[in-house]
Amino acid sequence: MDLYEKIIRKEEKISVVGLGYVGMPIAVAFAKKVDVIGFDVNKEKIELYKKGIDPTKEVGDEAIKNTTVDFTSDETRLKEAKFHIVAVPTPVRADHTPDLTPVESASVTVGRNLTKGSIVVYESTVYPGVTEEICIPILEKESGLKCGVDFKAGYSPERINPGDKVHRLDTIVKVVSGMDEESLDIIAKVYELVVDAGVYRAESIKVAEAAKVIENAQRDINIAFMNELSIIFNMMGIDTKSVLAAAETKWNFLKFFPGLVGGHCIGVDPYYLTYKAEQMGYHSQIILAGRRINDDMGKYVAQNIVKQMIKANRQVNGSTVAIFGITFKENCPDVRNTKVVDVINELKEYGVRSIVVDPVADKDDLFKEYGIKIHEKEDVKNVDAVVVAVAHDEFKTITWEDIKNMQKPINNHVSALEEVAATSEGLIDCKDKSFLLIDVKGIFDRKEAEEAGCLYWRL
Repeated sequence: MDLYEKIIRKEEKISVVGLGYVGMPIAVAFAKKVDVIGFDVNKEKIELYKKGIDPTKEVGDEAIKNTTVDFTSDETRLKEAKFHIVAVPTPVRADHTPDLTPVESASVTVGRNLTKGSIVVYESTVYPGVTEEICIPILEKESGLKCGVDFKAGYSPERINPGDKVHRLDTIVKVVSGMDEESLDIIAKVYELVVDAGVYRAESIKVAEAAKVIENAQRDINIAFMNELSIIFNMMGIDTKSVLAAAETKWNFLKFFPGLVGGHCIGVDPYYLTYKAEQMGYHSQIILAGRRINDDMGKYVAQNIVKQMIKANRQVNGSTVAIFGITFKENCPDVRNTKVVDVINELKEYGVRSIVVDPVADKDDLFKEYGIKIHEKEDVKNVDAVVVAVAHDEFKTITWEDIKNMQKPINNHVSALEEVAATSEGLIDCKDKSFLLIDVKGIFDRKEAEEAGCLYWRL
């Protein structure tokens, strides 16, 4: 009887190491079929899960309350499992080089508690070669076991899209790989238990690692192209969203939109690929160019907020703007690597204070990471501009009257100098406009905004 048969008979257990936005949905899904140990070093997070609270909001409190996942922060419990899934984050350092500390640390932990006959599968996004060249040697060192003889390893990249309630673990084809045919077959059959869309058996671990890292690099480049177009069209006085709506009528036009590119995947993963390429003697041209564009968009948005405030005859230095949304994407509490912070920091350079409103964001993580406090919508009064930075569903119900009432009235008595400056930027005349809205994601209708008396700008 192989390991797969023992798992489905509940004679052996699966462990999931790292219970975040990726690991938790995996653990909950497997627990519906087999016995699962959910391990995380964060004791506070484990206590929340035990109480039936889902801080990630990925599966929801009800699912956590009803799951049979055995939550623990005691690493010795990993000895009870024979199939280990490592789903820890893989961030980058300030210099954009890979920070493999979390996956290395997880490998140490798993290795210390690894038993003969086990399989270890990594889901963390890495550059090709990390599993075999870095992780497996750590497992061998810590366990005293030999890979290929005493235990085996594989790689299956996570494809979960945080906050996405349509494309979930069970509906996305799962790429799987193993160090040999035996491990690949077991890994594939185990994941087929929870992935209705089926699995794709990659020919090697490195192929699976590479497939994952290029998925987000491709998306990053496409968004960078849209962002560059937005900059160009803004200079021309052309609405980018209108241009894209026209272009999308062609059957093979790819639907991407400008925006702030942050988070733990798209804004990070391309650097893993370019880092490895540079180690091999190749300097990326397209990938890094796209990264530079996207990394600079926060500053670009902030500069255009300032331009619009000048156009509205606002005193910039000493002003206050309301920022609606600070998570890295809509309807997701995750604030890791959010580029909205870049907007806030750049505005600060101009002497602009920001009030952040976000009913979705993890308040504790936000304050711990950036020192930023969340305000309620009702707290927003007498600001100089409203900036909708993230397209949370809650924000789509905000009315023009709401936005107007949050702000000081626009002074339409613009000086000659300011008028010339505004004209030189190719911006619309602010005459008869009574409030200012910066709509980064373009969730509001431009014509409605202008008819409502709004000085409106979007990417």
